Amino acid sequence: MNRVIYKDLGSMDYKEAWDYQNELFQGIIDIKLANRSRDVKEISPNYFLFTEHPPVYTLGKSGDLSNLLLNEEQLKQKGISFFKSNRGGDITFHGPEQIVGYPIIDLEAFKPDIRWYMRSLEEVIIKTIANYSLKGVRSDGETGVWLDVGTPFARKICALGVRTSRWVTMHGFALNVNTNLGYFDHIIPCGIRGKAVTSMEAELNRKIPVEEVKSLIQENFEKVFGAKLTNDVKI
Repeated sequence: MNRVIYKDLGSMDYKEAWDYQNELFQGIIDIKLANRSRDVKEISPNYFLFTEHPPVYTLGKSGDLSNLLLNEEQLKQKGISFFKSNRGGDITFHGPEQIVGYPIIDLEAFKPDIRWYMRSLEEVIIKTIANYSLKGVRSDGETGVWLDVGTPFARKICALGVRTSRWVTMHGFALNVNTNLGYFDHIIPCGIRGKAVTSMEAELNRKIPVEEVKSLIQENFEKVFGAKLTNDVKI
C-alpha cells in the first residue's frame, strides 16, 4: 500500500498553490532522475493536497481564451483573478466552498497509465457524492463527473485537469460543494457549450458540510488508489 502525505492548505491564492505544487512536483522528479545513478534507490514521496481558492478563472494549456466572456476590466470589477495554467483542459472556475484536490503522485508507484489515473480520480468523486444519493457518471469524450448524461439536463459537478511529466502528476479536480454557480455564467465551462454546471448544494437544496465531504474524499481516495493517507510528515 502506497503512503501518500495529505495536507489541507485551507484557502490559498491560486498562484501560491500552483508554486507549491510545482515545488513538490519537481522534488519527486529530481529524486527519480537521481535514482538512475544510485545503487540504492530513494523512494519518492507522494502528496495529496486540498485547498480552496479565492474567485479565479484558469485556462488549460490547450484552452481557448474566447471561452472567457469577461474582459480584463470586468474581471477586476468583479474581483476575479485569471491565470493561464499548464494543466490539461479548457477554462474553469475555482472559488469558495469548492473542494480542489491536487494529487502529486508518482504513477510508477501506482499504475503508469494516464487514462487509468483520470478514471480513478473520477471514481473517487463518484463514490463520494453517492453518499448523498447523487448518481455521478462519466461522459464519453469529456472528463469530469456528470449528472444525467444522455439527457437534455446533463450537468457537470466536478471538473478535472491534470499535468504529468515522467509519470508524476499535478493539478487535479474541483468538486462544487456549495459553490456560487453564478461565476460560471461568465465562461463557457471546459469549453463545452450547451451543458450546465451544478453543485451538491444546488442538487440537494441544502448547504453541505465541506469538511464532511473532504473526509469522504480521503476515504475513497484510499480505496480507489490502494493508498494510505498520512499527515505525520511535515511538508
